[in-house]
Amino acid sequence: MNVLLWVVYPYLAIAIMVGGLIWRYRYDKFGWTTRSSQLYESAVLRWGSPMFHFGILMVLIGHIGGLLVPKSWTEAVGITEHTYHLMAVFIGTVAGFCTLIGMAILIARRRLTGPVFAATTKNDKAMYAVLAAVIIVGLWSTLRANVLGDGYDYRETISPWFRSLFYLSPDPEIMAGVPVGFQIHIVAAFALFAFWPFTRLVHAFSAPVGYLTRPYVPYRSRDTRPGLRPSRPGWEGPPTAPSAQHKPRRTRR
Repeated sequence: MNVLLWVVYPYLAIAIMVGGLIWRYRYDKFGWTTRSSQLYESAVLRWGSPMFHFGILMVLIGHIGGLLVPKSWTEAVGITEHTYHLMAVFIGTVAGFCTLIGMAILIARRRLTGPVFAATTKNDKAMYAVLAAVIIVGLWSTLRANVLGDGYDYRETISPWFRSLFYLSPDPEIMAGVPVGFQIHIVAAFALFAFWPFTRLVHAFSAPVGYLTRPYVPYRSRDTRPGLRPSRPGWEGPPTAPSAQHKPRRTRR
């Protein structure tokens, strides 16, 4: 069971995620979108969306720092374990609650706003369920271990195991002593990774890089004075040609 959960399952989830992203980019480029519902309702979205995205961004940064940066590196720059623990618990708890509250607002908006609910698919509902499970279990495990309990240093167990996946030499025995709440959180997180390419969450891998290489669009005025259209009756012949001395303006599309 340890080999299945902590060796086979993570690699399978990562393979599905990478393959799904490649497949969707090749065959479903027009579906690579958030399917925004802002046109249907924007007042509640203005509150829920920034809170959710701020929280999820802070959670992502915290996980990257905690899982990928070895404990010896932070201690080498003068950050003690106690200081790191306080920062991680405080910032992580605030970010987790922001994410959870923001997602609750977005789900309530999607359910209570008629046009938005009509545009909600079964895929969206499943995505929200998996995402909520990951956030709730992770937040509860952190509070239970570090606030209600004696504390748990995941950088001595979970972090080395996670990095060993990239070394292609995972040690499933490391995860045997990890608290059950953190184990469930990790299993749910890898399920979310496998599900990611087939949901609206795929937009997280988008960036407007192509905008920098788009060609210019020329705009030419009808008169020598930019912005003014020559006045003429309807039967006085063809429109006046633009002045040869007037150079076209160029702007990005």
